[in-house]
Amino acid sequence: MPRVRKGAARHRKHKRVLKEASGFYGANSRRYRTAKQQVFRAGVNATIGRKQRKRQFRRLWITRISAACKQRGLRYSQLMAALFDNGIDLNRKMLAEIAVDDPATFDAIVKAACGDDAIQA
Repeated sequence: MPRVRKGAARHRKHKRVLKEASGFYGANSRRYRTAKQQVFRAGVNATIGRKQRKRQFRRLWITRISAACKQRGLRYSQLMAALFDNGIDLNRKMLAEIAVDDPATFDAIVKAACGDDAIQA
């Protein structure tokens, strides 16, 4: 049986890693060993970034809803508690969109959740 050498497979593997590392700075895009390390780190950071993006968007939505509540003389926590108590099931993303794009509808939601005396502005 002939001896199997890994030249072709190794070449394909190196080529794939270097292609992923194209655009990296300096030796990180040219040398296989450093490119492999940097591609691995890039993957780890991409995973972390996907998790952080979800957190950041939730923070943004809460900030927008809170600002809309302040304009109406209400606190964010009061609105969310009132929505929960009255069974109004709106997620923060949609609530933030409504608060920014359609203030009249947001007023109606606040009125339905908290009653007539909630809107002061």
